[in-house]
Amino acid sequence: MKNMGICWKCVFVFVIFMTVFSACEPELTLDYYVKTCPAVLDIVRKEMECAVLSDPRNAALVVRLHFHDCFVQGCDGSILLDDTYTLRGEKKASTNIHSLKGFSIIDRIKNKLEYECPGIVSCADILTIAARDAVILVGGPYWDVPLGRKDSTTASYDLANSNLPTSDQPLLTIISKFLYQGLSVTDMVALSGAHTIGMARCENFRARIYGDFESTSDKLNPNSQTYASNLRSICPTAGGGDNNITAMDYVTPNLFDNSFYQILLRGEGLLNSDQAMYSSLLAMETKSLVTKYAHDSIAFFQQFSESMVKMGNITNQDTGQVRRNCRFINA
Repeated sequence: MKNMGICWKCVFVFVIFMTVFSACEPELTLDYYVKTCPAVLDIVRKEMECAVLSDPRNAALVVRLHFHDCFVQGCDGSILLDDTYTLRGEKKASTNIHSLKGFSIIDRIKNKLEYECPGIVSCADILTIAARDAVILVGGPYWDVPLGRKDSTTASYDLANSNLPTSDQPLLTIISKFLYQGLSVTDMVALSGAHTIGMARCENFRARIYGDFESTSDKLNPNSQTYASNLRSICPTAGGGDNNITAMDYVTPNLFDNSFYQILLRGEGLLNSDQAMYSSLLAMETKSLVTKYAHDSIAFFQQFSESMVKMGNITNQDTGQVRRNCRFINA
């Protein structure tokens, strides 16, 4: 009976802790703006339609912004903050400085919403909705976006450098970074599928195409060898050309589909971090997921939608604000 009493005491303490912890988290709901800004979804969608129509690459830029935001302090719009005398933002971190664009798209949406319903819609929510609409506009799945995030009054240059996965990191390191955010291995493989509309810089795939690309791809397949030659012409082995870019999905670069995973099955993944999900000796669980999504686009779409909601629900527990300008904290 004594042991049972100790057990119940632990459970009681745990429940109290979780209640307090949950009370600190912002409450996200599907109808958060239904009374205060009912046009929010329409405005974001129309602006994203214009952005993607002008350049399909804008879809990938916005999705990447959302991902890089959520992995640092939660989905709080901290990635959107410019540097000031009193704040060192995340934009110039090594993981972001050359890879993030699309800030002006979010600025335009924010300006429209400030005119329609000033001081109501957070930049963090705008970015989350815009990422969903970006995926839809290039052929990807729909999902409902819970809303009610607040904008952070801080940013973290250091966490941007430490929390975000990079193309040269081993599989287990990348898995650990997702687990740290509360995201599973399944989430990691599904969310990596966003690379089906992404571009990569030569600096991030040079080691791959002059390294183990030959060992993972089919040396007897002329198409594979042509692809390898094209990549090497874009990204020379010597110095220079670091900012040259190419699609991570060379088959359908502007269409959100499952061909990214099919490329991995052929050993032709552009980034070491992507190909490792299939070819690494430690890729037991990830390999089966890559194979599944390569053969079943419906399963990929469903899991991607669920994982995007899960990632979007990573919140910053600190008290935030609704910024009037996404680049700066309210005075």
